[in-house]
Amino acid sequence: MTVADRVDVSYPFSALVGHDRLRLALVLCAVRPDIGGVLIRGEKGTAKSTAVRGLAQVLTMAFQASGGGHLVELPIGATEDRVIGSLDLQKVLRDGEHAFSPGLLARAHRGVLYVDEVNLLHDHLVDILLDAAAMGRVHIERDGVSHSHEARFVLIGTMNPEEGELRPQLLDRFGLTVDVAASRDVDVRTDVIRQRLAFEADPAAFAARYADEDAALAARIAEARALLAEVSLPDNELRRIAALCAAFDVDGMRADLVVARTAVAHAAWRGATTVDEQDIRVAAELALPHRRRRDPFDDPGLDPERLDDAMQQAADAADEQPEPPPDPPGGGQDAAEEQNAQAPQQDSSSSSPPSESQPRPNGAGAPPRTSAPPSAQFRTRALVVPGIGEGAPGRRSRARNRTGTVVSAATDSGAGHGVHLFATVQAAAGRQTGIGRLRVVPDDVRRAVREGREGNLVIFVVDASGSMAARDRMSAVGGATLSLLRDAYQRRDKVAVITFRQQDAQVVLPPTSSVHIASRRLAQFQTGGRTPLAQGLLAARDMVVRERARDRARRSLVVVLTDGRATGGVDPLDRARAAATRLVAEGAAAVVVDCETSFVRLGLAEDLARHLDAPAVRLDQLRADDLSVLVKSQAGRGAA
Repeated sequence: MTVADRVDVSYPFSALVGHDRLRLALVLCAVRPDIGGVLIRGEKGTAKSTAVRGLAQVLTMAFQASGGGHLVELPIGATEDRVIGSLDLQKVLRDGEHAFSPGLLARAHRGVLYVDEVNLLHDHLVDILLDAAAMGRVHIERDGVSHSHEARFVLIGTMNPEEGELRPQLLDRFGLTVDVAASRDVDVRTDVIRQRLAFEADPAAFAARYADEDAALAARIAEARALLAEVSLPDNELRRIAALCAAFDVDGMRADLVVARTAVAHAAWRGATTVDEQDIRVAAELALPHRRRRDPFDDPGLDPERLDDAMQQAADAADEQPEPPPDPPGGGQDAAEEQNAQAPQQDSSSSSPPSESQPRPNGAGAPPRTSAPPSAQFRTRALVVPGIGEGAPGRRSRARNRTGTVVSAATDSGAGHGVHLFATVQAAAGRQTGIGRLRVVPDDVRRAVREGREGNLVIFVVDASGSMAARDRMSAVGGATLSLLRDAYQRRDKVAVITFRQQDAQVVLPPTSSVHIASRRLAQFQTGGRTPLAQGLLAARDMVVRERARDRARRSLVVVLTDGRATGGVDPLDRARAAATRLVAEGAAAVVVDCETSFVRLGLAEDLARHLDAPAVRLDQLRADDLSVLVKSQAGRGAA
């Protein structure tokens, strides 16, 4: 434990090295909280949490008179009752009073609500937070309680994209977003180390060195907030904002409103009373990057050159006079037809990757080659596991977890999540004798059994050896995996890919929910060489064991794409069968996709399927719908 851990002193906001865009985004949301908060995306160790806690200390100074600026942290495991509040059970049972107990949102009023690893927070809780941040109030209608209270706070979320993404709908609800990364400049990194070591050596003295800068920053924030009412947003600048958002083709009108609010806040921050082009550009750089990601496979960020072009187009639109009313019926249709006639036609064949018609040599001595591009993606069917599990919260299979709907009550103290109020009262009333105050004893308490959804893990084990069909298999499994990943992105699933060739197996894609990272990993990998089938199965077995150690409730399904051949070493087929037996012993369900393409079929893949206690399907059946149905049916079989 360091000195900094023992002393309750936050790292000064003014002492942060670099991260100018992050600091500006936080300050602008402090100036105008109705911007909607900041989402900070970045790898671990990039001072995300340090910046947030430093800002809270500055805001405490800025709003000392009004008692605002305090920091409220929302833990990942928080329940809905903890976030929005619930019926005060103690007062109900003790005094018979119908009272409400406020939650974390009420405590965060006039302060900072900080959610670390917001991408791991359950979606319905994120919705609640973002609704409260946008409206400035919390409305509760539950448990017979109707309650409303103010909740104006600066919402800040941090996340590591490697651990999974937020859905686009939730990304859009954050006002601003900033991507942070550790600097590769040696001088900057040296300054970071020097500053941090100085803080750990004497936190109080280090904070005192920056007290005046933090105080000046707090005063400037307070002045900017006071100036907000005097800042004007001229009509031509409104047109500039509308044209800019239209140029980036963002959905809805939230982007326009956020850019406008941020531009006004930036003008107030620099002490101006009129919004101009520089304010709008800064606002666009902070408010638009996450809104242009139409697809989870898109790269984050905003291309500076494209922003320059859009700003120029927006400037032209801002200078134009408003258009006259539309022509009578008929004119609009003619104009649309003319526009369609002039639009360039897209050649659909241009996006298809060229195919290889010449066979490549196969064998241990053959040089490795890059796999074929993934085939076209498709929409997958829901891979629902029958029955009720207890896995991590998700959007796929039925499960009993803390985020579900109350379906029953349990007497076991270890069952359920939270107190089932009415079942508890009913149990106490059934034991009551005579007339008088209801008395509740520990044996009367009933737990709420909740039913929601869980996520699953699908592991693809792919034969990447040097047969003629290898590239076709790589293309097919790439398309299928990316499609399942797209679905997993929405359903909170995990997907992994293992390939085997030459002498061993390689984890191409560790278990992940981040489809952006997955798409990059699956873009290309090496193929060719011998077929170490046993190593591929053992790698899948090891992954199942590791994932179960991390989360015992998450169930796995192994999809093996192979022709069943095994080469290299002594008795390769026997070793593959033994590996299959070890995989089955771990309780993992499996599916074998038979990739054999020779005229005379050896049936080796079917033999492997028998040892895996799994069904087998031929390669020519590896179509989108067939694969989805297969995985779905086998997932149900594995859960039985």
